[in-house]
Amino acid sequence: MLAEQRARAILDQLTQRQTVSVTDLCQATGASEATIRRDLNALARQGKLVKIHGGATTLEEVEFLAQEPDLATKQRYTREKERIARYAASLVREDDVVFLDTGTTALHMAEYLKDSKALFVTSSIDFAGMLSAFERNVYVLGGALKPSTVDIMGAEALDALRHYNFTKAFLGTSGVSVSQGFTTPDPEAAALKFLAASRAQSVYVLADSSKFGRVTAATILPLDRAQVITDKPPDRKYLESTDVIAV
Repeated sequence: MLAEQRARAILDQLTQRQTVSVTDLCQATGASEATIRRDLNALARQGKLVKIHGGATTLEEVEFLAQEPDLATKQRYTREKERIARYAASLVREDDVVFLDTGTTALHMAEYLKDSKALFVTSSIDFAGMLSAFERNVYVLGGALKPSTVDIMGAEALDALRHYNFTKAFLGTSGVSVSQGFTTPDPEAAALKFLAASRAQSVYVLADSSKFGRVTAATILPLDRAQVITDKPPDRKYLESTDVIAV
């Protein structure tokens, strides 16, 4: 089968099934895995599909957010965020060293951690205040204070973060997309989240269902670098790219 014929066959398979594996495409075209992977790379460069781990999916319809959501928007989906936070907190064990990110969903975790004996490191002043009120073992990163969110970030925060190793990291996100991964409007926040994830054995992203199909300015991580905790199962194409825990 010629390259153009394989390309048409691949796109036909995607039209029928939305998500296909390399193995499926090998069977449909009679081509080798190496050939199919080259075809998928070429079609992805042409903007005709999205490559995912082990296959491809159809192009996403995404909403691009240029600015950070305002406080009223962040405070939506309160019940969903509380469910996500409760489950996330249940994953924390007494011998854990935990990075707790900023964000409204992560902040809900504090009330469920008031009896935890784990060691916590955070860039959130609000989070640190709540945990210290419960007399928990908490460290706050040093660095520049972001006035709009009362969070710590910048070069000093990154330097401080490099001194820690985590068993678990819980990150917030503004968007979840197959093609762009986990995103946030602030490049400095993205750098901090990325570094925290790179120093953790297990990484969880807390994302209510409104975050799926959104893209913001800075990518934090590709989807396959973290597990997602959300309030309801997303479209199948996300399940092909990462582990999703719906609570």
